[in-house]
Amino acid sequence: MGLPRRRLGLHGTHRAYVRIVPGRRTPMVTEEQIREALRGVVRVHVLLTIEGCPLRDRITTDVTAAVQPVAGVERVEVSLTPMSDEQRQALVGQLRGAPAGQAPPPSKISFPPETALVAIASGKGGVGKSSVAVNLACVLAAEGANVGILDADVWGFSVPRMIGAEGKPVGFDNMIMPLESHGVKVISMGHFVPEETPVIWRGPMLHKAIEQFLGDVYWGDLDFLLCDLPPGTGDVSISLASFIPGASMVVVTTPQEAARKVAERAGKMAERTNLRPIGVIENMSYYVCPHCGERESLFGEGGGRLAAETLAVPLLAQVPLVPALREGADAGAPIVLRDPSSPASEALREAADAIRKATKSKIGKPLSLMAR
Repeated sequence: MGLPRRRLGLHGTHRAYVRIVPGRRTPMVTEEQIREALRGVVRVHVLLTIEGCPLRDRITTDVTAAVQPVAGVERVEVSLTPMSDEQRQALVGQLRGAPAGQAPPPSKISFPPETALVAIASGKGGVGKSSVAVNLACVLAAEGANVGILDADVWGFSVPRMIGAEGKPVGFDNMIMPLESHGVKVISMGHFVPEETPVIWRGPMLHKAIEQFLGDVYWGDLDFLLCDLPPGTGDVSISLASFIPGASMVVVTTPQEAARKVAERAGKMAERTNLRPIGVIENMSYYVCPHCGERESLFGEGGGRLAAETLAVPLLAQVPLVPALREGADAGAPIVLRDPSSPASEALREAADAIRKATKSKIGKPLSLMAR
């Protein structure tokens, strides 16, 4: 038995076409073009960015699934052909914000005001910053947001494994299409070098890498872009601040005094480089014995609260130390999706909700295209 048809009408058909391309809020076709298509057989001609596009089967499936339920459509025919050089160049310009048919703007790094740019930082390594960043991204995506995560920890990249987005991105005309996992778009140095290969780069090369990850990756229309920074206050953090001034920053620490002191330095660096600290997340706050239920503070107490007081920002959450958090990271299955009822998952959802409110995200608000 087939699925029941929905009577979408002209505007509904328009919305169906818009949904074909994930992450884009701009229409593939105009309503006038759709009027000509509603005669029983819909023929969709899709221009591919490259010959042999690895997404051709998915595109065909998504186009058919989006158009077939429209009342009056009896058959959907999808044809795929590669773009000409001129068409590809025009598309690159549009993706980078230029009017249709015009060259890309001089500055490659440009995000709409609706996109909340959030750096996830820590003073020192080993505090669980990357696993926190990945889980925050997955929480926001599960709530319906368009989310990207930029793994800016060039030397210690780990996001691809933690979120299950290992592989090679597709590129065309100096633009990179990010990988996607659990509804989150991902880009990392780990997508370009083997996991076991060390990256031995200094300032200028690091600066260029961050510039390319921000400007040459087609992120689409994001609600959030989380940037997982390397520990400390080095070149990458300074470069990122210069590219996205005014971005928000969340500092991750453990309760330990030594970690707290270094985390405070990372927060103060943000203030000096035109980033905006919005909160502290205390990770590994406590451990609950699975046998007796006794709660033990393995790394001390109060580090997150004191760091938040020093930086004059709220303590967003205290995340307990649970084995499932590590297991999920190793398996590419973040704990907020794998075990949503875990105390760690609840704390991470609390932190994500605080970040959404602090950045005044527009999740759930209708766009002008959809408002009727």
